[in-house]
Order: sequence, then structure tokens, then C-alpha cells
Amino acid sequence: MPAAMNLDEQVEYLAKGSVDLIDRKDLRAKLARGKPLTVKVGFDPTAPDLHLGHTVVIRKMKHFQQLGHRVIFVIGDFTGMIGDPTGKKTTRPALTHEEIEENAHTYERQVFKILDPKKTEVRFNNEWLGALGSSGMIKLAAKYTLARMLEREDFRKRFDSHQPISIHELLYPLAQAYDSVALKADAELGGTDQLFNLLVGRDLMREYGLEPQVVLTTPLLEGLDGVEKMSKSLGNYIGITEDPQSIFGKIMSISDELMWKYYLLCTDLTPAEIETWKNRPMEAKKHLARFIITEFHGADAALAADEEFRRVFSERQAPSEVDEKTLPASKEPQFLTKIIVAAGLAPTNKEAQRLVAQGGVLIDEARVDDPKQTIDSRKGKTYLLKVGKRRFARVNFV
Repeated sequence: MPAAMNLDEQVEYLAKGSVDLIDRKDLRAKLARGKPLTVKVGFDPTAPDLHLGHTVVIRKMKHFQQLGHRVIFVIGDFTGMIGDPTGKKTTRPALTHEEIEENAHTYERQVFKILDPKKTEVRFNNEWLGALGSSGMIKLAAKYTLARMLEREDFRKRFDSHQPISIHELLYPLAQAYDSVALKADAELGGTDQLFNLLVGRDLMREYGLEPQVVLTTPLLEGLDGVEKMSKSLGNYIGITEDPQSIFGKIMSISDELMWKYYLLCTDLTPAEIETWKNRPMEAKKHLARFIITEFHGADAALAADEEFRRVFSERQAPSEVDEKTLPASKEPQFLTKIIVAAGLAPTNKEAQRLVAQGGVLIDEARVDDPKQTIDSRKGKTYLLKVGKRRFARVNFV
């Protein structure tokens, strides 16, 4: 909880780590009134789990919450059925109401790992968007022009390249903007990819005679590859409900350069506090992993994950829990690569051959580098296989 702050310190605290703040003087003016602001963030429940990238804007919600403001977590059960086209080159398939409802309840449980449930309002935007009906939606659509909508980069690119844009996609920014009207939002937060939609909210609030909301965007967090934004579909994500050992290992795998961005966006440490770790990158990465695991799983889980990582990667020992694989025995030796695939440690024989050739495979702690290596697979034989840095299996032939 931040100590008592004057007005300028509050603005700086809320602006920390942001990309766009439209605009700073409006935020200062709203704060100067001394009344709690209504701050909204919308999430369409398009997937059941949140990852670390989602938590960047949720943490910013927490900062507003800590200063006594009213924070509303808007679950887009209506907008989710449209599907946000942001950054999409093609029309995104809409979800069913049942899928949205199931994902939404999962979201509620996960956000309270960061936000204070007693100080957080959870609202579903079908409450006001569904109530508009067809005539209300037509009146809403009359508030904005096609020319303005085509100023949005992804719409413009698709239009210029003759890619289809469905009419319902054009309604998405308006529907999101109407959330701000219905809630009389003082501020709306979102990732940088949401900037256009958030600015439509400012425009639409003026149309309804309301004071425009302040828009604050947070950076998009790169995933484990350090290139693309964190995404489940790209497989470069850290899920907040993943087991602590997986989270620890994934954080230890990111580059030192990316680690400092994670510190800035995924912790509440000040830049000065982060600076104290700069000359100890390995310890800093372990500290980051412990911090994140503690937030989502507790301090004991963080310590256990740290100890497990030390055993497996520093002392080269097998994990305390190893998957057991039972495979059919054979009187004849079998190719190691075939066993690796059968044990689920590589997707294809070609990939298994590549891993072996690169020296990434150990049998009972002995490294193997011959892709044509065979092993005794008679009944009763057991081997501990390690493939790459994190994949282990105990193979039993029966």
C-alpha cells in the first residue's frame, strides 16, 4: 500500500509503466476533486486462463484501487460474442454464450489473486448492451461514422488489401465504448492494442454529454521468446494457474534484458528498487520467479519451486516427481529416438533425432549424441530419460 501521496505523486504512481496517458492534465484534474474515480477495464473471456501478460493491466487496476478509487472489472459476455478484431487479419469466430459464461467465472477467481475482492466490482456488459435491443444498437451505430472507424489500423489494412470485414466487427469498438457511457467511467485502462477502442470511448461519452474518460494504456508483455507478445496460441506464455515449478523454470529461461521489463510490469517494485538488482542478474531472475509465484501460489510454493530448480538444474538431479511411462518390451534393441517419441518427450522422430544429435538427451545421467543409438528394451528394463532442459520420464518396459 503506497504511503500518503500528494497530487503529483499520485499521478506519477498511476502513470508508472504506462505507454499512453490521454491525458495527464485531465487525470490530475479528476484526482484534484478529491472524489474516488470510476476506473474500468474490460476483458472478453475468450480463453479460460489468464497469463502474465494479462496481469500488467490488472496490476495497474490495483494501483488505482490502492489509492481508494472504484475499480470495475467488466467481463464482456456481450462483446465476447462479437469477438474483438484487434490485430486480426481475418474475422475472428465468435464464442458461444456457454463458453463465455464458463470462462468468465474462471476469470473472476483469477483476478482476485491481484485485486482486492472487497474493493472490486465485477460487471457483465450484457447487462446494458443486451438491454439496448436492436433499435438501441442502431441508435448507437448512428453516433459514429465509417470513415472514423476505418482510421483503425487493422481495419484500414484489411480494407486496403480487400480482406473481408464483417459488419459486426465494426460494432465492437462502439459496444466497448458504450460500456464507458453506461458506467460513467472516469478512466479506462487497456493494452496498447486497445488504444483505438479506448479513444472511441472518449468520443462516445462526449456524444452522450458526459465528461470524456482518461485513457491509460500499458505495454504488451513479450512472451518467453522475447519477440511476440505473450499468447497462449503462440505457446510463449506463463499462465498464472500453472504449477509453481513450471512458472519458475519459464522465468529462468527468459533473457536478462527481458527480465527487467518483467520486473517493471509484473511487480510493484520502484525503478530505484529494481536498480539494486542490476549487478546480480542470476539472483535477480530467481527473485523475480519467487515474487511471481508467491503472488499466485504463496510463499511456501515459491520456496519449494526454488529448491526444485536448484536440485534439477544446479545439481543436475532428476525432479522429485517424474512421469512414469510404461512401454511394451521387446527382445530386440530399439532405437532411442523411437522410445523418446513413445514416452511423449518429443513430437516426432525427426525432432528426437535432432535433440540426440545436439547432445540434449541423457539416459540415466549419461549423455547420448548418436541418433542411431539403440537401447535394451527387454522386460523389466527401466531408464530415466532427460530430454532438453526440463523434460523427464522414467520408462519401464513390461
